Amino acid sequence: MELQFLGGAREVGRSAVLVNDSLLLDYGMLAESPPQFPVGAVDPDAVVVSHGHLDHVGALPALLSGHARPPIHWTPPTRELALTLARDTLKLHGGTLRCPFTETDVQRVTQVSETHGYEESFTAAGHEVTFFDAGHIPGSAHVLVDDGETRLLYTGDFHTDDQRLVPGTTARPDADVVLCESTYSDVEHEDRTTVEERFVESVETTLWEGGTVVVPAFAIGRTQELLLVCDAYDIPCYVDGMGKSITEMFRRHPEFVRDADALRRAKSHARFVSGGDGQRRRIADQNVAIVTTSGMLSGGPAMTYVPEIRSHPTNKLALTGYQVEGTPGRDLVETGTAEIDGRVMPVSAQVEQYDFSAHADRFGIREFLDAYADTPVLVNHGDRCVAFAEELAADGFDAAAPDLGDSVTI
Repeated sequence: MELQFLGGAREVGRSAVLVNDSLLLDYGMLAESPPQFPVGAVDPDAVVVSHGHLDHVGALPALLSGHARPPIHWTPPTRELALTLARDTLKLHGGTLRCPFTETDVQRVTQVSETHGYEESFTAAGHEVTFFDAGHIPGSAHVLVDDGETRLLYTGDFHTDDQRLVPGTTARPDADVVLCESTYSDVEHEDRTTVEERFVESVETTLWEGGTVVVPAFAIGRTQELLLVCDAYDIPCYVDGMGKSITEMFRRHPEFVRDADALRRAKSHARFVSGGDGQRRRIADQNVAIVTTSGMLSGGPAMTYVPEIRSHPTNKLALTGYQVEGTPGRDLVETGTAEIDGRVMPVSAQVEQYDFSAHADRFGIREFLDAYADTPVLVNHGDRCVAFAEELAADGFDAAAPDLGDSVTI
């Protein structure tokens, strides 16, 4: 089996791995300015997608811009997420270099889509492929690829601990080689229950004091996780931004969430914002939590809420995800100011961060790899892939970290 690393090697973003010059695993984008896409020309016979995040599906429609029409295989939620993200990219950047595809390309995606459930084997480009629940977001999958001689386990993004939205992965299928993500290979996550309790106590304190809490959250996975938390602790909340439609979509696929009834109750508990900026300004004066995009304060309804609450020390911004360097969220944490809609604003409101990560941490990754102690491991999707591969090798693993553009025969 030959693997070509077109993206996601020694980096987080634009994941893309070509198997045997015919089967493409993921085709994402790196959301920088300008965005970056997988390297090299690629013309696969089929595409298999691990899950519906921008760094794994963001460039996918571009594969259909020519004459080729490779089938795209994924779970039902991943299909819907990929189409939602593609249409959002078109809306924001269509017709510019920041968007490598057209509306026609997105329509073609729907024509070549083939959906599969977990543990249902199918054939793609002459390979037997099986999805296993990866515990990251609804529909996320480990991808087992068998070419008749070698079985490759592509982990995609995964989590070994339970979240409210999805259970942690328990799948450990037999494999001859593992291609493993390493996003948080040097991080130990705080216990999720402890994170929740600190978050809830902080939010309740602010509401009791008469303040408003803006909770910037990623639309996919994080928004729904926080709605489940708010419902469990009876915190009054609104939800705004793309997270509204994603919540509705996940409810249409109950078999891919941990507790469909809990998600239904959480949706009923939250109030969905249906109006424009006028309604948002009125909501910002209420003693409520507002779960809204974007998670890094780089756009979305947060552009209205943050200016409304920023001047009052009683109010709070509760960041719930990693803040990439150069984003307004990162600037806010480091400097107390953020550029919102082109204006640099000092923020007097309290700013806090909570680790609601949907990735396995250092111990989760090692726990997962314990099942593959005698199996070669290739490390990708991380900022310190080489260092982590060296740590694994020091502990007896046959481990390596391919570089961008490398071809590896296994």
